[in-house]
Amino acid sequence: MSVSRPAPAETFDAPPQPPLRTYQVRTFGCQMNVHDSERISGLLEGAGYVPADGAEADVVVFNTCAVRENADNKLYGNLGQLAHVKETRPGMQIAVGGCLAQKDRDTILAKAPFVDAVFGTHNIGALPALLERARHNDAAQLEILESLEVFPSTLPTKRDSVYSGWVSISVGCNNTCTFCIVPALRGKERDRRPGEILAEVQALVDDGAIEVTLLGQNVNSYGVEFGDRGAFAKLLRACGSIEGLERVRFTSPHPAAFTDDVIDAMAETPNVMPQLHMPLQSGSDKVLKDMRRSYRSKKFLGILDRVRQQMPHAAISTDIIVGFPGETEEDFQATLDVVEQARFATAFTFQYSKRPGTPAADLPDQLPKAVVQERFERLTALQDRIAAEENAKQVGTTVEVMVTAASGRKSEETGRLSGRSRDQRLVHFSVPEGAPVPRPGDLVTVPITSAAAFHLVSDPASAADYSLRRSRAGDAWDRAQAESCGVPAPAAEGARAGVSLGMPVLPPRR
Repeated sequence: MSVSRPAPAETFDAPPQPPLRTYQVRTFGCQMNVHDSERISGLLEGAGYVPADGAEADVVVFNTCAVRENADNKLYGNLGQLAHVKETRPGMQIAVGGCLAQKDRDTILAKAPFVDAVFGTHNIGALPALLERARHNDAAQLEILESLEVFPSTLPTKRDSVYSGWVSISVGCNNTCTFCIVPALRGKERDRRPGEILAEVQALVDDGAIEVTLLGQNVNSYGVEFGDRGAFAKLLRACGSIEGLERVRFTSPHPAAFTDDVIDAMAETPNVMPQLHMPLQSGSDKVLKDMRRSYRSKKFLGILDRVRQQMPHAAISTDIIVGFPGETEEDFQATLDVVEQARFATAFTFQYSKRPGTPAADLPDQLPKAVVQERFERLTALQDRIAAEENAKQVGTTVEVMVTAASGRKSEETGRLSGRSRDQRLVHFSVPEGAPVPRPGDLVTVPITSAAAFHLVSDPASAADYSLRRSRAGDAWDRAQAESCGVPAPAAEGARAGVSLGMPVLPPRR
């Protein structure tokens, strides 16, 4: 008796999946732009893109700045370099966003017609849709909004660091400084509610971060929008109650609105770091008036005095503009005098650049380039000397350093690692023979053995002079490294699941 057998089922090979599209974000400008680029990366990864990681990217996004005079030259130079690459790579896309896109709009497409998408500071979240629309329609897409569409912090985020992160507390600015184009491009100040900010801080801490920097164009005016002028000091104190958060920083305040309750909160909240960035811009009262900076040099120095009364070892940094229209030699000398008195740990110095659309661009007495350059060199020489003297005072002290992933330029020669002290000074340190090597995010306590103008050095004589504290942030670094290699890593003991800060979307078509 024969038994019939069913014919074997016919098998089909699954069609090959198209490769994922890759992206690269190139960032120019301030901390706000850096933070926006984290949002851009998060949006693209949420839409199914993956980082290019050194290879030629399918999508290149320029996140631009409009503050400096050569910002547009830098952008168009970079775009020009990509024009030929795009010709040889069908399907490649280029997008331009940020402050210069908000300002120039149609000019970008007129100068670089091969750009696929242009978006502004108020609609970062539109980028994936603009790229998809440009590909579908085979035409460039321009979308610039005049006011904020979605608060950026509600968008998904790809953080640059697992051990520290930016948290935006406000966007925009209500000041009218005559040299600054930011209010025109970022809009009026919009404040987040404290609960939203603290929830994002908590999410970062839950994911392993031990340091956050509160970010805004003018952080100490935070709360004015919802009627609480003491809101920023309260926010600092509230950050002090978040378990596991070891370092809190903020940038940037404005001297005109900086109040003693903020100084008190800094001094009385243990995890708020003894570091302050306080923009001076000029030491001349006449120039400050012309800049519409509503404080004078005496008030500025008084703030520094009160900070140091409560935090004697605080490191204070600043911004200074040289060569503002009408600045005389006497005005410039006043700036040198304030810098000498202020004893800044660091100063970010800039030559005045004429920006179309700002009141200062139309002021008389624009200074010759040679005069501005000569003054700039005198100022930087003075500040370099002061920074070296202030850093030299650190020699012989012992500091706690949070280890960073980036090392110094000479790290291969010296064998040193790098990190930041509590007051934000850069420290290059060596690990004594036989001592455990830290991970990024771990904390080491080391003696300062030498100093230069821009960094401190620690070469402990023996393991007895070196102490390592392994941290939750170091554990997070290990997990991130394992995940990037496709290897699962256990969560740190007591760690909660990560918190998503955005909505997932469908991957893009190839």
